[in-house]
Amino acid sequence: MKLFVGLGNPGAEHAFNRHNVGFMAVDAIAAAHGFPAWRKRFQGVATEGRLGRAQVMLLKPLTYMNESGRAVGDAVRFYKLELDDVIVFHDELDLAPGKVRVKTSGGVAGHNGLRSLGAHVGNDYVRVRIGIGHPGAKELVTRHVLNDFAKADRTWLEPLLAAIADNAPYLADDDADKFQSRVAHAMQTEEEAAEEPPAPRTPRKREAKPSATPDAPSKETSLGSKLRRWLGS
Repeated sequence: MKLFVGLGNPGAEHAFNRHNVGFMAVDAIAAAHGFPAWRKRFQGVATEGRLGRAQVMLLKPLTYMNESGRAVGDAVRFYKLELDDVIVFHDELDLAPGKVRVKTSGGVAGHNGLRSLGAHVGNDYVRVRIGIGHPGAKELVTRHVLNDFAKADRTWLEPLLAAIADNAPYLADDDADKFQSRVAHAMQTEEEAAEEPPAPRTPRKREAKPSATPDAPSKETSLGSKLRRWLGS
């Protein structure tokens, strides 16, 4: 089994904070891959399903960020997991907004959630570092991470969460390099599409088309629409 942990703070007042992008990532994975409803487990909420070839539990600790390690430690001990089967999604000040990097072990760089994990399970788990950018001065960091994403951030945040969710099976199958490269490619494609003008259309001869089948009533089930609801648009 793999344990995917999203770091964040519980409560509606924190739901769209930059510090909660880890929660957003595992929410996106659950929605994209049809995981069942979240239920209370391990001092948090969890849901379980399959990604790639692996059985995966998604976990959101509800202990507040500074005590995230308590919930993760409970799950790790219950399932007798090795730390290379624990993948933690968290915000990263030292990466530009929209960038994602995967690494195993390392320091905590002042991140209280990672510090708590280190105290309870050690540091040799896999980290999915989700860039939120640095505000430029140390005294502005707390305000930056505990404030909501700006409306302008949604142009990269929605496609980033979708790319993370779409490619999460690579993480479950121990292919972190493929996950990282596919997410990077998805984000590069989004940026290029926004910057480049559409190519001129070449006129071509019309071909007869089969008559279309009437569309079924549309349902707002796409990941994008769910993300827009989460992001309050």
